[in-house]
Amino acid sequence: MIQKNSGSCFFATAGKFEISRKMTHFKYNSFDEAYQAALDILKPDKRDLQHGLELHKKSLVFDAYGFAPNGPGSMDLTAMNDLLSAGALRDEFVHEYEKTAKVDSVENPEVYQKFTEMWQRSGVSCIFQNSGEESNNIEILLHRLGYFTALTDRHPEFFNRAANAEDIEKAFLGGKHSLYLTTNGVPLPSRMDSEQHALSFIEVFQHLGVRMMHLSYNRSNLICGGCAEKNDPGLTYFGEKVIGEMNRTGVIPDVAHSSNRSAVDAAAVSSKPVVISHAVCAALSSHYRAKSDEAIAAVAATGGYIGICAHPPFYQGSGHIDAFLDHIEYAARKFGASAVAIGTDRSNHTVTMLEDVAFNQRDIFENFWSPQPIDFKASAEHFITTAWTNWPLYTVGLVQRGFSDDEIQQMIGGNVMRVAAETLKR
Repeated sequence: MIQKNSGSCFFATAGKFEISRKMTHFKYNSFDEAYQAALDILKPDKRDLQHGLELHKKSLVFDAYGFAPNGPGSMDLTAMNDLLSAGALRDEFVHEYEKTAKVDSVENPEVYQKFTEMWQRSGVSCIFQNSGEESNNIEILLHRLGYFTALTDRHPEFFNRAANAEDIEKAFLGGKHSLYLTTNGVPLPSRMDSEQHALSFIEVFQHLGVRMMHLSYNRSNLICGGCAEKNDPGLTYFGEKVIGEMNRTGVIPDVAHSSNRSAVDAAAVSSKPVVISHAVCAALSSHYRAKSDEAIAAVAATGGYIGICAHPPFYQGSGHIDAFLDHIEYAARKFGASAVAIGTDRSNHTVTMLEDVAFNQRDIFENFWSPQPIDFKASAEHFITTAWTNWPLYTVGLVQRGFSDDEIQQMIGGNVMRVAAETLKR
């Protein structure tokens, strides 16, 4: 039985999910503790701190790739326990867990209070929301897309599901927040009767509100190479057609999880900006999610950007907020502030301890983390300094590093807004 307010580990046996006898225990630091941990690293003087916080507060802040936060604990897990008792398969369980964690839990007044508090503390105006799982499968993509459609529909008093840059700006000026939707894959039918038929679903998902799509997710596919593969095949002929259709319909090609060669190839054929929504710089990190200077330069030449990701294992170095800022500074100095954004790939992580983790399940094919899997337990203490609620201190850190207000405002939201607008131009 899964208990309310506890984390849990599960594993697959004979095609079913069972609850491990070992439980995953999370120690959540308060938002104030996470904030102080980052301050202890940055050590800003009073002038830089005040100026950074004021600049952040008045700016339209756009997370180039992330997740709407949800408060820890207080989830009603009855439905998931019922699924387990009924012998639910893996995907049924995972989908129910996501729906409960990301949508249904927010109906709880305690969680809703945490939810709104995290948005307010972060100062984020809009998130490019991960609303489709790691796949090209239409049925799989629709699950998460449905969750975040429902979340915005249920809470119009707080935020909206934006259709364009104008919606985002209007919400910001009105004191509200927005989600702008992206999927972790290009939707393709299982049976492709023709090239035109295969490509038609890009427009369908664009009509559903999707404004950015991963060309691949770590593994290579029919479109292009993946960043975790041994070989780098680059963009395929079909991939060129995919990008052409994305350009036509108004969807941003995202090569964050694609190979370096794929990024360069995509930039060469796209008539609109290509982006690396959440990654780090290979000049500072050997992680496979790091992008080469060549790839970043090619993307920047399209009018796109690299969104620096806030996952400590990716950016390496000290593993704290200072190392994260190193990647932002490197990219901005090398390619210009107009080529940089921040795509945290985070939500409410203020976890500093994980105990008794007992994952024992086969990896989902698309979710290919090797050859460098993330050791969340080892990285837990680092995650706190780049907690999503510490967004204002990202801005403070950029002030400390001597960037102008205009440059900072480009990097914390302006560049994503510009690309969003340019992509939808006919």
